[in-house]
Amino acid sequence: MNDALTMLGSRTHTAEAQPSSAGFHVFTDGSYEPSSGEGGWAFVVYHDGTEIASEFGGARRSADNTMELTALLKATLWVNGNASARRAIVWSDCVHAVNGCNSWRLIWKNNGWKKIVPNAKVRSRRIANAELWMAIDLQLSSNPELTVAWCKGHSGLVGNERADRLAALGRQSARTGAR
Repeated sequence: MNDALTMLGSRTHTAEAQPSSAGFHVFTDGSYEPSSGEGGWAFVVYHDGTEIASEFGGARRSADNTMELTALLKATLWVNGNASARRAIVWSDCVHAVNGCNSWRLIWKNNGWKKIVPNAKVRSRRIANAELWMAIDLQLSSNPELTVAWCKGHSGLVGNERADRLAALGRQSARTGAR
């Protein structure tokens, strides 16, 4: 496996191949401009190596992780609405989102969507983007054929590069109010 890959449990995959392998491969990305607070999200769906769907959007007052998670949620909603009985891998270059889905989500859920830390003064802080995490959890829990995996960003992977461009368009649309 790739040295840069963080192990994510038994459902771990690496995006070493282009999205030409069989099945559904959905690439997600978020885009954020700190100076303006504008963000964008996008996902691109490939089936048997061919792009079959994509969506993007933006928000005026947002944050980087919020856009990454929004892209992930929109992608899982698409999969569950269009290919729920078929195997699908949602690829993200956001380690936080992938680890959150594959490692932390069940812990947070069991803790009432709060972080439990040894320091008693901050023992039960609500996790950031709890509403998004709950919605993502609902989508992932309802579909055992849906897997979330990490891919290296900006490395020439066709689906990741396409999602990145669309997320930038989503961020720009937030500025103009389009889309």
